[in-house]
Amino acid sequence: MKYSGIGGQAVMEGIMMRNDDKYAVAVRKPDKEIDVQVFACKGIIKNKTLKKIPFVRGVFNFVDSLYLGMTSLLHSAEFVEDEEEEIDLDKEKAMMGWTVAFAVLLAVGIFFVLPYFISLFFQSFIESHFVITLLEGAVRLAIFIGYVSLVALMPEIKRTYMYHGAEHKCINCIEHGLELTVENVQKSSKEHKRCGTSFLFLVILISIIFFLFINVESGILKLVIRLALIPVIAGVSYEFIRLAGRFDNWLVNIISAPGLLMQRITTLEPEDDMVEVAIASIEAVFDWKKWQEDNLV
Repeated sequence: MKYSGIGGQAVMEGIMMRNDDKYAVAVRKPDKEIDVQVFACKGIIKNKTLKKIPFVRGVFNFVDSLYLGMTSLLHSAEFVEDEEEEIDLDKEKAMMGWTVAFAVLLAVGIFFVLPYFISLFFQSFIESHFVITLLEGAVRLAIFIGYVSLVALMPEIKRTYMYHGAEHKCINCIEHGLELTVENVQKSSKEHKRCGTSFLFLVILISIIFFLFINVESGILKLVIRLALIPVIAGVSYEFIRLAGRFDNWLVNIISAPGLLMQRITTLEPEDDMVEVAIASIEAVFDWKKWQEDNLV
């Protein structure tokens, strides 16, 4: 397997694929035709130097990925047939930055602040900082797994998870040197080491290790330090994901294993017409034939 550099995201009845400074959104329209449009990657963070500094770039790339994901979702929503409700695109775009900020704050509250306060309950009968931190981490993992599992029960999300599987299958197909056809894609794995699910799972696991070293008396200070460390944890997790995408050895496989297991929930086997959408998205921004000739021959 060879690192191709392409990545993507499932959207409403479609796929977004990014390659370098451009991305394509392919959507299956209600009339069954595939609409493909290519855009320049603008993002929120304009400083390219910050995006290249190890352990710092992870935070900024994560913010940009959220923004790009929201933009792609908004674009795909234009094709959803709904006669009773019209989408005000100008208003939605104006609110996008606030939506990304709110999503980040909500995630921090649910996956970091809430588990910390739940762990305070155990402190009344457990004195060990080590045990309390592990319990807090276990609560954090349980909330994350529970959230992902519950969301997967929604019919609309199931289709999104199927498109998510199609995205991974296409990238795996290319990176394993196979011709990008529906048949070859369907034979490829629906799990991929560079998935956002793996990134989030790594954030939670690495946070447990970091928080083991925070042992201060003040509960408020302990929480403040936890929140302050989130960008650092995200930066470290991002470097692990980059490592996993470029190397294939026993250490990388061990690090990647938990995230790949989680992807059994967040990715589902796609239908052939979903794979066609994913292929259309990739081919709009990535010359996979030339890449295979240059890198796999």
